[in-house]
Amino acid sequence: MGSTPCSGKGRGVGGFQELGCMPWKVSKQKGEAIGGRGSELEDRPNAGTPPTSSQPPTIYHEKQHRELCALHALNNVFQDGAAFSRDALQDIYQRLSPSTLVTPHKKNMLGNGNYDVNVIMAALQTRGFEAVWWDKRRDVGSIALPNVTGFILNVPSNLRWGPLRLPLKRQHWIGVREVGGVYYNLDSKLRSPHAIGTADELRKFLRHQLRGKNCELLLVVPEEVEVHQTWRSDN
Repeated sequence: MGSTPCSGKGRGVGGFQELGCMPWKVSKQKGEAIGGRGSELEDRPNAGTPPTSSQPPTIYHEKQHRELCALHALNNVFQDGAAFSRDALQDIYQRLSPSTLVTPHKKNMLGNGNYDVNVIMAALQTRGFEAVWWDKRRDVGSIALPNVTGFILNVPSNLRWGPLRLPLKRQHWIGVREVGGVYYNLDSKLRSPHAIGTADELRKFLRHQLRGKNCELLLVVPEEVEVHQTWRSDN
């Protein structure tokens, strides 16, 4: 889980509609690589058509552990369980000074997670990538998808106590990216990746999420893409 800043470059300032983001189901399993889609896909809106090839792509999907959703979202976007580690994110957290933070961190001295956007942005920079905060006043149709490595969404998520769903929500990071020509929702709380579908279906998915209350979007792009602003198709 993680928190988003109160303000930042490119963030939209328009009002929110009272529409929650899609509900996420909790999974206690850790990461795994799978092929194809899970059975939950039949219950999801905006599910796309899977690859027609006889051999589905292998998809890395890291599952929720403690409050490390920022770590899981990063590794799922990079499709590599070794891309980032809890120790690496904790080291970044320890090194960030108050003057560099968009918002103050919560207490996280034990390294149990709940990292915010500052840690995600700094972690991406260690790999030569940048996080572009999406201005919600803009339509996602202007995103140049071929130049974007993946997406990280910050959405409200229900808290659970064992099998019980509590009437409380906390912010949660999820990763989305293209694998084998299909875009997937790689939320670490899902039992398996959910196919979103084509580029058009991805845009519908993102519009739906961004209409929700307290939902925000980061574009994960290489440094040169951010420098030249080529993540924008209207640039």
